[in-house]
Amino acid sequence: MNGLGLLNVLAAAAPNEVSPVVPLIILAVGIAVVIGMIVVLRIHAFLALITAALIVSLLAPGDLTEKISRVAAAFGSTAGKIGIVIAMAAVIGRCLIDSGAADRVVRMFMRLLGEKRAPISLMTSGFVLSVPVFFDTVFYLLMPLARSMHRRTGQKYLSLILTMGAGASITHSLVPPTPGPLYIASDMGIDVGIMILIGLAVAIPTAAVILFFIRWLTRNMDIPMRPIEGAGPEPEPLPDDKLPGLLVSLLPIILPVILISLNTITSTAADAEHAGRIRSDSVSNWPNFCTALVDNSNDQGAPAQYIMTRLSEESRALVRNVAAATTVAPENETALQDAFSVLIGRKDFYDERAFAGVTLTGEAEELKAEGVARANLAKVEHFNRLVLEAAFGDYIEPHTWMTPRRKATKFTGLIGNPNLALLASAAIALFVMWKQRRPSRVELGKIVESALMSGGVIILITSAGGAFGAMLQKAQVGDAIRGLFASAIGAEVQGLSLIFLAFFIAFLLKFAQGSSTVSMMTTSGIMVAMIANMDLSFHPVYLAASIGFGAQCGNWMNDSGFWIFAKMGGLTEIETLKTWTVTVSSMAIIGLLFTALFATLFPLVGAAG
Repeated sequence: MNGLGLLNVLAAAAPNEVSPVVPLIILAVGIAVVIGMIVVLRIHAFLALITAALIVSLLAPGDLTEKISRVAAAFGSTAGKIGIVIAMAAVIGRCLIDSGAADRVVRMFMRLLGEKRAPISLMTSGFVLSVPVFFDTVFYLLMPLARSMHRRTGQKYLSLILTMGAGASITHSLVPPTPGPLYIASDMGIDVGIMILIGLAVAIPTAAVILFFIRWLTRNMDIPMRPIEGAGPEPEPLPDDKLPGLLVSLLPIILPVILISLNTITSTAADAEHAGRIRSDSVSNWPNFCTALVDNSNDQGAPAQYIMTRLSEESRALVRNVAAATTVAPENETALQDAFSVLIGRKDFYDERAFAGVTLTGEAEELKAEGVARANLAKVEHFNRLVLEAAFGDYIEPHTWMTPRRKATKFTGLIGNPNLALLASAAIALFVMWKQRRPSRVELGKIVESALMSGGVIILITSAGGAFGAMLQKAQVGDAIRGLFASAIGAEVQGLSLIFLAFFIAFLLKFAQGSSTVSMMTTSGIMVAMIANMDLSFHPVYLAASIGFGAQCGNWMNDSGFWIFAKMGGLTEIETLKTWTVTVSSMAIIGLLFTALFATLFPLVGAAG
């Protein structure tokens, strides 16, 4: 069969229900194209990734006229998320090095911890900063310090950047409020505080072990620190009396962390209010509301009939009892509040057919368009509460969403936006560099241009990697892998085997499509369905931790983080596979073992719920 014939077969196969074999074939083709072009033909990574994305898109289901344009759209979407951040980070990094600010910070670390503990200081910095800030941003901000630390101490450059990256990677997948673990906590009904506590508990010993692993791995590897692609030569270090002060040296690094963390804190505090939940003042008259539900529960397609079917048998009985009474006992009102709060916290609560005759407000329509499935619990409750208010306006009181805390997020969301935060840091870094070096306007322009050129190459490659991963999602690779485990739901998979299964599913999804967040979200859904009727011998937070570690395993060329490490670190693709991929995957396996150990020693069964 020729190439066109294969394309027609794959594109036409099961338009509504794709055979699980087809996506796996497409995955194999995509992997072969990327590795073949980069490793065998030595073609630039951008061309290899964008070619693979186009081929996968052509083989994936969808309208033939959109198969090329959706690659460009995915490329643009990824560039929109990381483009400004990378560009500003490139400018910040160049200025920190040229001004001597990076050297000043490194010398401070040396005085505090000693030269021999340089990897520990970098790992700790990445570990802490990656809790409120995305991994990519942390890596950009700390890379100039790693380069300066290498020049200052003579320690192995590879060891320094691996420890820094590993430290940032661990908390990125385990500790809220990073989106992945925060989503898992919401989806699996885990208290965020428990998620943070256990995430840190398994992350800390994992970081300690991986530090020794990196020392062993890099013992016989001699990968030098190379100039970043597209960047100019780095100047010679300045003497101590010529370096900028410690505060202004740290400011370009800590300012975005402070601003982004401030937004994270205010958003978390606002979400913790759960403004949409049903409370004592949410329903004007419980007996009347329950009567309306009961009286219309037999009307096929009516919202009341739909809601009654979604409630538990116990809650339905309570609704009927309250409808038959003229008053409601306090304990029954509390039980009803809890039942309806749980109901509107479900992402699958809203049904187009059940609420077909209900006119939603403009705010509800906007939330619906954004996608409830991707929203956090507070927004899900807000949307579903708006639906209830629209359907049962005579009984459900309007709720106040824009509380003082929520209003504060409007401001912190502006100043804590990573793009603006790094732009402000870039301005400070440029000022510090100008004050220290006093370049002319022409020289300053050339420095910025050189930094942006190096950042541009990274943007192209990471965006192409994002497009490749997005096209693998369009090929339904994740659904195919999920289908492979569908038979396991309800099967005799219990105890610690669930932890290992969750890790393995997350690993396969991560390897297949590149996104850790997508891997975590998908695996979480699988595990929630699997444990729905199980009595676990440990807290579900350990399943969440195993999913987080699994979503870090198998980090390769379809992940933008792979290319950020390679290009910002100055490594070749093969070197990155041998170092970064091996390190992060080993870290994930070590973390899995610690998770299983903690689940055995500290099951926390009494804290579940």
